[in-house]
Amino acid sequence: MHASTKKWLFTKISSFILIPFMIWFIMNFVSIYENDYQKVVFFFTQQPTKILFLIFIVIAFFFSALTISEVFEDYIRDEKTKNVANKLLNIFAIVIPVLTIIGIYNLS
Repeated sequence: MHASTKKWLFTKISSFILIPFMIWFIMNFVSIYENDYQKVVFFFTQQPTKILFLIFIVIAFFFSALTISEVFEDYIRDEKTKNVANKLLNIFAIVIPVLTIIGIYNLS
Protein backbone atom coordinates (compact mmCIF):
# COMPACT_ATOMS: atom_id res chain seq x y z
CA MET A 1 0.00 0.00 0.00
CA HIS A 2 1.29 3.45 -0.91
CA ALA A 3 2.34 5.77 1.95
CA SER A 4 -0.18 8.44 1.04
CA THR A 5 -2.96 5.83 0.99
CA LYS A 6 -1.97 4.68 4.48
CA LYS A 7 -1.96 8.29 5.68
CA TRP A 8 -5.41 8.89 4.19
CA LEU A 9 -6.72 5.66 5.75
CA PHE A 10 -5.28 6.52 9.19
CA THR A 11 -6.82 9.99 8.96
CA LYS A 12 -10.25 8.59 8.17
CA ILE A 13 -10.08 5.88 10.85
CA SER A 14 -8.85 8.27 13.54
CA SER A 15 -11.52 10.82 12.67
CA PHE A 16 -14.20 8.13 12.89
CA ILE A 17 -12.87 6.99 16.28
CA LEU A 18 -12.59 10.59 17.49
CA ILE A 19 -16.31 11.36 17.00
CA PRO A 20 -17.68 9.43 20.01
CA PHE A 21 -14.85 10.72 22.20
CA MET A 22 -15.67 14.30 21.17
CA ILE A 23 -19.34 13.78 22.02
CA TRP A 24 -18.39 12.25 25.38
CA PHE A 25 -15.97 15.07 26.17
CA ILE A 26 -18.36 17.87 25.20
CA MET A 27 -21.18 16.38 27.26
CA ASN A 28 -18.91 16.03 30.30
CA PHE A 29 -17.29 19.42 29.81
CA VAL A 30 -20.71 21.06 29.92
CA SER A 31 -21.48 19.24 33.17
CA ILE A 32 -18.23 20.32 34.92
CA TYR A 33 -17.84 23.77 33.34
CA GLU A 34 -19.00 25.85 36.31
CA ASN A 35 -17.76 23.57 39.09
CA ASP A 36 -14.98 24.44 41.48
CA TYR A 37 -11.43 23.09 41.23
CA GLN A 38 -11.99 20.15 43.59
CA LYS A 39 -14.93 18.80 41.57
CA VAL A 40 -13.01 19.11 38.31
CA VAL A 41 -10.01 17.30 39.81
CA PHE A 42 -12.34 14.62 41.17
CA PHE A 43 -13.87 14.23 37.70
CA PHE A 44 -10.46 13.72 36.07
CA THR A 45 -9.22 11.34 38.77
CA GLN A 46 -12.08 8.86 38.41
CA GLN A 47 -10.78 5.77 36.66
CA PRO A 48 -13.09 5.52 33.62
CA THR A 49 -12.91 9.27 33.01
CA LYS A 50 -9.14 9.33 33.28
CA ILE A 51 -8.65 6.54 30.76
CA LEU A 52 -11.26 7.85 28.30
CA PHE A 53 -9.79 11.36 28.44
CA LEU A 54 -6.25 10.09 27.85
CA ILE A 55 -7.37 7.98 24.89
CA PHE A 56 -9.19 11.03 23.55
CA ILE A 57 -6.07 13.19 23.86
CA VAL A 58 -3.81 10.65 22.14
CA ILE A 59 -6.23 10.12 19.25
CA ALA A 60 -6.83 13.87 18.91
CA PHE A 61 -3.11 14.65 18.68
CA PHE A 62 -2.57 11.75 16.26
CA PHE A 63 -5.37 13.08 14.05
CA SER A 64 -4.15 16.67 14.24
CA ALA A 65 -0.58 15.65 13.38
CA LEU A 66 -1.82 13.77 10.33
CA THR A 67 -3.97 16.63 9.08
CA ILE A 68 -1.42 19.35 9.75
CA SER A 69 1.27 17.35 7.97
CA GLU A 70 -1.04 17.27 4.94
CA VAL A 71 -1.13 21.06 5.04
CA PHE A 72 2.67 21.08 5.12
CA GLU A 73 2.75 18.72 2.13
CA ASP A 74 0.42 20.96 0.16
CA TYR A 75 1.80 24.41 0.95
CA ILE A 76 5.51 24.12 1.78
CA ARG A 77 7.60 23.73 -1.34
CA ASP A 78 11.09 23.50 0.18
CA GLU A 79 11.80 19.88 1.16
CA LYS A 80 14.13 20.79 4.05
CA THR A 81 11.58 23.13 5.58
CA LYS A 82 8.83 20.58 5.07
CA ASN A 83 10.88 17.83 6.76
CA VAL A 84 11.77 20.07 9.72
CA ALA A 85 8.15 21.15 10.11
CA ASN A 86 6.94 17.54 10.01
CA LYS A 87 9.58 16.41 12.51
CA LEU A 88 8.70 19.23 14.92
CA LEU A 89 5.02 18.43 14.50
CA ASN A 90 5.63 14.76 15.31
CA ILE A 91 7.71 15.68 18.36
CA PHE A 92 4.94 17.94 19.68
CA ALA A 93 2.32 15.29 18.87
CA ILE A 94 4.21 12.91 21.15
CA VAL A 95 5.40 15.29 23.89
CA ILE A 96 2.10 17.09 24.58
CA PRO A 97 0.02 13.90 25.11
CA VAL A 98 2.78 12.39 27.27
CA LEU A 99 2.87 15.52 29.44
CA THR A 100 -0.94 15.43 29.65
CA ILE A 101 -0.89 11.78 30.71
CA ILE A 102 1.73 12.51 33.37
CA GLY A 103 -0.26 15.52 34.58
CA ILE A 104 -3.53 13.61 34.81
CA TYR A 105 -1.92 10.72 36.67
CA ASN A 106 -0.26 13.12 39.11
CA LEU A 107 -3.62 14.66 40.03
CA SER A 108 -4.66 11.75 42.19
